[in-house]
Amino acid sequence: MEIFVLVILIAIGAYTLKSRDEKRRIALLGSHLGKYQIEKLMESLTEGYMRALGEDDPDRREQIWSLLSTAEMKLCDQFNSFVAEFSRVNETDARVSKLAVSIPYADKLFPNATFDLRKALSIHARGITNAAKNSLNQTPKSKAFTMSAELFLMQHTCHWFCKSKAVASTRILVRHKTSYELLVDSVAPDTRNAYCTLIGR
Repeated sequence: MEIFVLVILIAIGAYTLKSRDEKRRIALLGSHLGKYQIEKLMESLTEGYMRALGEDDPDRREQIWSLLSTAEMKLCDQFNSFVAEFSRVNETDARVSKLAVSIPYADKLFPNATFDLRKALSIHARGITNAAKNSLNQTPKSKAFTMSAELFLMQHTCHWFCKSKAVASTRILVRHKTSYELLVDSVAPDTRNAYCTLIGR
């Protein structure tokens, strides 16, 4: 009986510490993201891509692609500003645990099993900007696919920082019907190489 009570107390303590750590991370990221309309712009772009891909009239479709290009550059400007601001965050506060499951303060307990969120966001910023500029000379459809992958992988990284890799992967799968592995495979080669090097994948 005493062992059972002890296990319950340990579980409650671990949950409390985990919740406190997650709230700190969410508050830190939110305090910077809250100044921008990045998520709203992402939703608008995603909806716009679907509308353009479903448009049968070539002229109308071209008009939509043109409008989306303007929205993409606006998103790039905002995201790059956010990344520049977040780069001033203390390194110890920006560490992300590479462990698949959430362990309270794992970034402090296992510093060698972490990566720097500031560096990850810089990689995402370059990838998103290059996709918006169509540096790979893709068709509008392929460009939209690459841009979506860049944006969703960035979103995965933010969820990973706030919760855990497992939670982030589940959220991406539920929200976008896309696996984490497919996102990594679908971003531009430069993004994938830099990202995989950073997280040790």
